[in-house]
Amino acid sequence: MKTLKNTILITGGSAGIGFELAKSLSAKDNHVIIIGRNADRLQKAAAQLQNVTAITADVSNADDVEKLVNKLNSDFPELNIVINNAGAANLNDLLNETNTFEKAGEEMLTNYLSVIRLNEKLLSSLKGQKDAAIVNVSSVVAFAPSTRLATYSATKAALHAYTRALRLALTETSVKVFELMPPLVDTEFSAEIGGKNGIPASQVADEFLAALESDTYEIRVANTEDFYRLYLSNPDEALRVMNLPRA
Repeated sequence: MKTLKNTILITGGSAGIGFELAKSLSAKDNHVIIIGRNADRLQKAAAQLQNVTAITADVSNADDVEKLVNKLNSDFPELNIVINNAGAANLNDLLNETNTFEKAGEEMLTNYLSVIRLNEKLLSSLKGQKDAAIVNVSSVVAFAPSTRLATYSATKAALHAYTRALRLALTETSVKVFELMPPLVDTEFSAEIGGKNGIPASQVADEFLAALESDTYEIRVANTEDFYRLYLSNPDEALRVMNLPRA
């Protein structure tokens, strides 16, 4: 997949992994469209980037998505890469909490169902491009769930399954389907679960660009590859490792 002169949409592009992806991609002569719910935060992010357009929208809101898609179709008909990065995560106490259902609903809508909706609405225009890609940002917990992130893990497992099926369905088209699977990353998003011990978001962006260029469709960042191999050889051990106490 070419990494230059694309028009790229990144949801959740104002911070963390999304911002670093936007920074790296915009520096490589791509036009990047970043999406976020917080207008002030989005504009501050855009001010730090070159060759970028910021659009305030909540991908979990159907009306926002409809307006976004209409704007993309009218103003950016050359859009050829969609990176579904927006996410929601909540810590779980499965034994004592009484609002797990509500938390799970928020996560499932943002992390999974909203991805399906946006992809579905943009797919016909993407299929009309000579080179196109959909990138779904998943997680290492797609392979083995964390009890602290049980419902978040479930959304990423669902996203992983959907991504594989979508890739297969689009085999005979111009649209390539990638899945980006980071480990723990040091971002504000992950601060509550010990993100300071994670890898920098810039490393995720660097490894993503290399994988995109080489058409590596499942992008297991950093030690995620080792964990994946452990999961394949010994799923129970992978589950134990995922749930070891953290400092």
